[in-house]
Amino acid sequence: MDTGRAAHSAGEAIPAPVPTPGPGGDRTPRAEHIDPVPFTPDTLLWDMAGDIRVLLYLPAALVLQVAHPAVGAGVDEHSVFRTDPWGRARRSLDSLQLWVYGGDRAVEEGRRLRRLHRDIKGTDTRGRPYHALTPAHYAWVHATGFPVFLRAAEYLFRPFDEAGERELHTEARRLGRILGIRERDMPGSVEEFRIYFDAVVHDELERTVVVEELLDPRRSVPPPDGAAAVLRLLWPVLRPVLLRLQVFVTKGLLPPVARERLDVPWTARDERRLRLLGRVVRTVVPRLPERLRYLPVAYAARRAARA
Repeated sequence: MDTGRAAHSAGEAIPAPVPTPGPGGDRTPRAEHIDPVPFTPDTLLWDMAGDIRVLLYLPAALVLQVAHPAVGAGVDEHSVFRTDPWGRARRSLDSLQLWVYGGDRAVEEGRRLRRLHRDIKGTDTRGRPYHALTPAHYAWVHATGFPVFLRAAEYLFRPFDEAGERELHTEARRLGRILGIRERDMPGSVEEFRIYFDAVVHDELERTVVVEELLDPRRSVPPPDGAAAVLRLLWPVLRPVLLRLQVFVTKGLLPPVARERLDVPWTARDERRLRLLGRVVRTVVPRLPERLRYLPVAYAARRAARA
């Protein structure tokens, strides 16, 4: 799997693992249960997850999620992303912010999400029954965050070094506990994650109907809810430009192995353009005032933490 690397020091130690295949096929013991621990200002995700750059990289994680036939079928049949795209995006962002910045509310948000998904079930494109809370399916939705965070760091933030990559993986597992994912369903190390990710990409992922829609820059999207009259007037001109940019960045931040599997074209010219855009983003965003650089929940939590 292609990964970005970044210059951060190692933090929380990786918990001892539940029996799961290691890179060499060995099985190492991993504790069956570790209580969720809310995120604090000394973590990597505290800096990354609420930064406005999340709006650029989150769609790549969503594409990876819905490329799984079970997840794609669940979203296709049960989500309101077509009829209420802005509301759906806002609710997803608010939930994500609570996972990292919600303190004690983070665990309750994880429980709420599981209750929300309790009745989501059906049949996927391969004729297999699915349920949103099937451990492997729910764990995959969570797992897509780690490789996309690495890709975002490489292009939009600053690349992780090996220690930072391991620290980020540790924090991803910590996030998984908040979401109620079992220890046994989360790879215990970066090496195990690469094996797991490549296996799911090659054995499960496909270009689902929802993937097709998310990668279509011509799709119909209404103006944002409550948009000013001038924005509504200009929306027919702005929408194609914004969608082309969003789809371009989404394709670029997909791990190459996933792009190949999903038959997403990507050229050397595309790569140069994405790296140029990344340099602009890395230059401009860190210079913004904190209230503009961070989403509202993250900004409030950061101010409260300092106080």
